[in-house]
Amino acid sequence: MEEELKCPVCGSLFREPIILPCSHNVCLPCARTIAVQTPESEQPDSECAAGGGGGGGDHADKLSLHSETDSGYGSYTPSLKSPNGVRVLPLVPAPPGAAAAAAAPRGAGPASSSLTCPQCHRSASLDQRGLRGFQRNRLLEAIVQRYQQGRAAAAAAAKCQLCDRNPAEPAAVLCEQCEVLYCASCQLRCHPARGPFAKHRLVPPPGQPGAPGGGRKVPTCAEHDLENYSMYCVSCRSPVCYQCLEEGKHGKHEVKALGAMWKQHKAQLSQALNGVSDKAKEAKEFLVQLKNLLQQIQENGLDYEACLVAQCDALVDALTRQKAKLLTKVTKEREHKLKVVWDQINHCTLKLRQSTGLMEYCLEVIKENDPSGFLQISDALIKRVQVSQEQWVKGALEPKVSAEFDLTLDSEPLLQSIHQLDFIQMKFPFTVPPVPLLQLEKCCTRNNSVTLAWRMPPLSHNPVEGYILELDDGDGGQFREVYVGKETLCTIDGLHFNSTYNARVKAFNSSGVGPYSKTVILQTSDVAWFTFDPSSAHRDIVLSNDNQTATCNSYDDRVVLGTAAFSKGVHYWELHVDRYDNHPDPAFGIARINVVKDMMLGKDDKAWAMYVDNNRSWFMHCNSHTNRTEGGVSKGATVGVLLDLNKHNLTFYINGQQQGPPAFENVEGVFMPALSLNRNVQVTLHTGLEVPQCVKQPKLPNN
Repeated sequence: MEEELKCPVCGSLFREPIILPCSHNVCLPCARTIAVQTPESEQPDSECAAGGGGGGGDHADKLSLHSETDSGYGSYTPSLKSPNGVRVLPLVPAPPGAAAAAAAPRGAGPASSSLTCPQCHRSASLDQRGLRGFQRNRLLEAIVQRYQQGRAAAAAAAKCQLCDRNPAEPAAVLCEQCEVLYCASCQLRCHPARGPFAKHRLVPPPGQPGAPGGGRKVPTCAEHDLENYSMYCVSCRSPVCYQCLEEGKHGKHEVKALGAMWKQHKAQLSQALNGVSDKAKEAKEFLVQLKNLLQQIQENGLDYEACLVAQCDALVDALTRQKAKLLTKVTKEREHKLKVVWDQINHCTLKLRQSTGLMEYCLEVIKENDPSGFLQISDALIKRVQVSQEQWVKGALEPKVSAEFDLTLDSEPLLQSIHQLDFIQMKFPFTVPPVPLLQLEKCCTRNNSVTLAWRMPPLSHNPVEGYILELDDGDGGQFREVYVGKETLCTIDGLHFNSTYNARVKAFNSSGVGPYSKTVILQTSDVAWFTFDPSSAHRDIVLSNDNQTATCNSYDDRVVLGTAAFSKGVHYWELHVDRYDNHPDPAFGIARINVVKDMMLGKDDKAWAMYVDNNRSWFMHCNSHTNRTEGGVSKGATVGVLLDLNKHNLTFYINGQQQGPPAFENVEGVFMPALSLNRNVQVTLHTGLEVPQCVKQPKLPNN
């Protein structure tokens, strides 16, 4: 992780880091050294032709060479090179007429100054605020401080690392480049401030007064020093204070709560890290496989050599020269395999080290409790993590060679055929595929759906033509096939809620079907989450609020169904009456998928419903009205629907009070939540509810 904390210019740990427009960081003192002015040779021809038409204006025009439209980016690359490998150009005096720039506050560059990123070489122009126009990366500063404190804890009693004395003298300085502690005498003797050491930075040892680090400051707005950040500007992708919204350029921009955006970006970074973490885990396992492969190649190579020597020694002198040729081929094959594997090990180790360093840095960033500082760098980090994940392309974690030597010696030919003796490739007959490996970290449930993922074991040479996924009935019954195909990720929808399913998978090829994988157990959601279904609703139905609120364009009753279907278990949902005008008769209940949708719910034989006005309610099925009960609805009322498919009945509630006995008995089959209403009514659906206690033990009204 230390490489993430070093300035690309000076090579030392960041000091007062600032964020460039390209999302890279640089020390503020280093930024002053690489801020440049436009060279005279890069003026446009039109400027040269203009002659002495105002030096200050010419100098301002040069700024356009470094900015493309309004982005602040350009393609100018300075021509000199610093000792650290960064291309820089020393500051030159401002041209005539640019005296106003010289009067700018300290740290501000002249009107035509620009700053070139030492990593991506993009150039950003400086405004009248100069370097103060770039935001301070307080989050990175805090992580550097914590990193230095960690090193200090490891070297609490800092001693000189070059002393001949025993015990060693206390350290007086630490060289950040050499990472060595020196006492005063050893520093003068071994690390003089001249020659190649002149540019090294010496700091007090960690834990001593004057050492880097310090207290954390409360972040304040760059534009308004006395105001703390409180909001996040989505347009500018930066935190702002309330004065920025009232007075500044952010007044008309889209803004969101700072805390909410902080959590959102943290979640995005964590999600992106999961992918890199999975790849890093696979890479570690892959390295172990490669190292085992090395051992197998060595052992198999030796076995093949011994066999070859035994066969060749059994032949007469005519085989001697041919034996040497054959040995050379085996050796070359072994060396080729070893070289390929070592190349893979080195390449994978490098990628793993880079990914691990980035992961450690990102985890440190996530630990921070500074929302605004986090949001300053979260977008760039998320992109870096995604790019890092994409580097692990398909096939990158598979061996390029096998440990087997597909060679055999044919010793049967007669003596006159000895000079034609050579290896022939050994063809292994294919067998059934091995056991697939379930990827448990990718198997999950959502509502009444389950997702399963699997892969074949590494170093498997038998081809796979497809997979068969089997699932039981959620009640310990027989397994049944739910998927047959080549994919290794499958989602099964429409399962029972609050049920435990067992799943297994097997592979097949032309030779037959392989063995089953281990069985994985998946639990669906205890309660049902669903919304109104826009795809099956009548065209006059109007849905809003993420399909949770329904009304109608027509004065006639129209039907809308829910997105969930029930055939087992106990389910409860509520509908809140948001608007109730002119005493309409909305109906609440359940229906089959093919219910008639252009009349009141319950008038056909496909629906079971309770329709209600402002004074009383009725149960209705097949246009038969029963069980009139006093108590209606109004604006603000709540209607509850309890579907008990274990007891096969349906019960209704208004404001928590049960409407008579269970409305319908012997309710069996597959049902969907249903509602009919006209334009005088608007209701909002509430799901994912446990059955309330008052509903579990209803108190029926006295007759």
